[in-house]
Amino acid sequence: MVDADSKVIVAADLTNKCVDVQHLEGLVAQVERNTGRRPKELSADAGYWSEANVRALEDRGIEVFIPPEKVKHSEWRTQDSPKGRIPSGLSVKDLMRRRLRTKRGRERYKLRQTSVEPAFGNIKEPLGMRQLLLRGLAKARSEWLMVCAVFNILKMFRAGVALAAVT
Repeated sequence: MVDADSKVIVAADLTNKCVDVQHLEGLVAQVERNTGRRPKELSADAGYWSEANVRALEDRGIEVFIPPEKVKHSEWRTQDSPKGRIPSGLSVKDLMRRRLRTKRGRERYKLRQTSVEPAFGNIKEPLGMRQLLLRGLAKARSEWLMVCAVFNILKMFRAGVALAAVT
């Protein structure tokens, strides 16, 4: 998980499970432990969608933006924003689809393009991390967490250099 403002990785893990949905609440708990704060909102890709995840996070006061299914970004961004009152009786899935079609929903979900995706890109390209070198879940997880820490250290170093250049 990446903070949208600072672009710093605030939670990370590595698993040998191919389904992401079961890891969302644990990552949010990790954000709280690592930062001492609960996120106000959360955007995630469709792999993290479940009614249970949405309800659990919203019950904790976190505004959630997770598409219920994979959709091309250009497709849902070009749809008209919903108008009028929210119809009663909508499922959690339909409410989320509606939320993502609102102007605010599109803006908030779009932040993933400037936070999470660039972090992965920077880890892959400048850091050259295209595959893990260590084998075994514990060793691979340690390697991934080390790469995330290096990414954050470089991010903070560059911010400090930029700040020093301004002052």
